[in-house]
Amino acid sequence: MEETLPPPRELTGKRLFGYSMGDLGMSLVNMFTGVYIFQYYVYTINLNSILVSIGVSTQLIIAAFFGIIFGVIIDNKKPGKLGKRRPFLLIGLPIWFATTILIWLPPWKCPEGNQLFLPTAIYFWVMILVRSIARSLLFNVYISMLPEQSQTPKNRESVASVRSAFSIIASVVALMMPLIVQSLLDDPKNAKWWTPSGEIVLFAIPIIGTCFAIFGLISVLSIYFSVDESFHDVSGDHQREKISVIERFSQMAIPAKDSNFRFVIIAGFFGGLAGKTLGLLVFPFQTYVLEFADIGFFIYVLISLCGKFAWYFFWIKMRKRNHILKSYSTAMVLAIVASFMGSFFLMRFLPFGIQLTLYIITWSTVLGSMYSFPLFSIPLTAAMVHEAAENAEEPDIDVAMSKISGSYYGLASFVRSMGPAAASLLVGFILSGPNETNPIILILIWVAMGFFYLMALVVIKKIKIHHISFFNHKITEEV
Repeated sequence: MEETLPPPRELTGKRLFGYSMGDLGMSLVNMFTGVYIFQYYVYTINLNSILVSIGVSTQLIIAAFFGIIFGVIIDNKKPGKLGKRRPFLLIGLPIWFATTILIWLPPWKCPEGNQLFLPTAIYFWVMILVRSIARSLLFNVYISMLPEQSQTPKNRESVASVRSAFSIIASVVALMMPLIVQSLLDDPKNAKWWTPSGEIVLFAIPIIGTCFAIFGLISVLSIYFSVDESFHDVSGDHQREKISVIERFSQMAIPAKDSNFRFVIIAGFFGGLAGKTLGLLVFPFQTYVLEFADIGFFIYVLISLCGKFAWYFFWIKMRKRNHILKSYSTAMVLAIVASFMGSFFLMRFLPFGIQLTLYIITWSTVLGSMYSFPLFSIPLTAAMVHEAAENAEEPDIDVAMSKISGSYYGLASFVRSMGPAAASLLVGFILSGPNETNPIILILIWVAMGFFYLMALVVIKKIKIHHISFFNHKITEEV
């Protein structure tokens, strides 16, 4: 006897575009904040880099814990007419939107001779923590939807491709606007708030931040209206087991015992460590290592746009021709080589033309590889969650996935958040005091990224997926 199951769900057309808008809108805001917040508060507001890095690292750790807590709340929620996960987008959105704007408007600035001015530090810490908690809710809902909304390997790859493309666009725009501001400064190396250059930054950056926040709001609403959760049982006939926060932490042992999944998230940790390091280096590297001024800052926009998309299309083709893990490993190798090539910048006597060529090669390669990683990690993670749900004792795969999705993605978010948190603390402490403008220190931090990517490569090589059937969705089963 053969029982035909419902066809696997897919995100296509407008729904695929609307769902993927989350990686355009939220990434635009988060990349702009993640990359420029350090530059803004240290080099313009005059807050000590250690205090800034403490705030950045703490919010990442707190957000990781709240990601698990929100996973419990969402998984325990009984589906209603609006769905199971969708309503939480409307809860976190207003808080995230408001704090995303307010973080650029500190009412107190650090006096010229006091980088440890506590009112400024406290305001920054409160804004970034509250914003991060709200973002954790939005992002937890967003990523945990994927295994339920997209259930075929081909569709997951399509989702990953669109999301990655949107993420690249967001990263280019997020950096282009502040780079335009930097190019307008008479003295980019001295942009403290009491200087003429600092006044330009104080005027322009909050406006850019507000515009990005509005676009982010529209994008989250796009997610809300693009996903369909009508497949959930809203009749109440099915008894759903309530899970406490303590039990959720205990459930982390389930995905943690999945060796393949464990290696994927550890690779994500080291990738996040390297990625955050690069983000913190963008502006000081151009200003103090290459000593860019005026239109020189637009070089980054060109290599970011061309490098990311060139490698993106290259890896799209490679993913179709090669095993996904082989492509993932190769992309990681290129990031390692380009990071180590940064050691040539230590030869400060090199002509500017050679330094510029080296900059274009190394940065475009690392950026292109880094923004291609989701092409591999997104379908891998979703497939592993789906596979675990199929192997669970629960006969209804939707219910099974609802029970474990929070655990898998909660653990993934928790581990991956530790990478940027560690990077923020590490770079913040290293760049304190006179090191803020030391080109040698900045170059050595760039080279250190190669070691982070090397560790990611080591764990990726440990992933063992021998059969493509790992990604297959079972449409029928024999009884």
